[in-house]
Amino acid sequence: MRTTTVQIVMVSHVNGSNRLFGGQLMQWIDVTAAVEARRHAFSDVTTAAVDALEFLAPVFLNDLLVLQAEVTWTGKTSIEVRVETFREHLNGERVLVNRAYFLFVAVDNHGKPREVEPFVPRGPVQLREWDNAITRREHRLKMREEMNALAQLKNEQAFAKLKQNHDADEY
Repeated sequence: MRTTTVQIVMVSHVNGSNRLFGGQLMQWIDVTAAVEARRHAFSDVTTAAVDALEFLAPVFLNDLLVLQAEVTWTGKTSIEVRVETFREHLNGERVLVNRAYFLFVAVDNHGKPREVEPFVPRGPVQLREWDNAITRREHRLKMREEMNALAQLKNEQAFAKLKQNHDADEY
């Protein structure tokens, strides 16, 4: 399945240089990706991670944007969705301006993760996307592990400093 949304860049979407705010585009991408994930999961989803959000070209006031989302991988409760954003000229020509990968978790009516139907890649492009999704997952897990280790180290340092200050106050 593919979800497509279309936006016209309005005055409220741009900065002082008449360029689209990156955060506005991120919001549109998140919504488009979530619709695709919900359609696959047949349930609500929640955004768990954003990978490889690439701004490839600027977008300006009055540009027409076409956002296309497709599922690229599923885990037990997770769904990865790729969104490609194109600037569409009035003659129909499209230019890729953004590519992003979002990871969602399907949730039940109580907000708890629920299993999803497996995505079965078909054809060489979807198979390549699947393989790349596995690589992104491994990278994401490694980064989470490294961030947790760093947070632990910071906590240990902060505790040691507090203890040092407390010990110094006793004299």
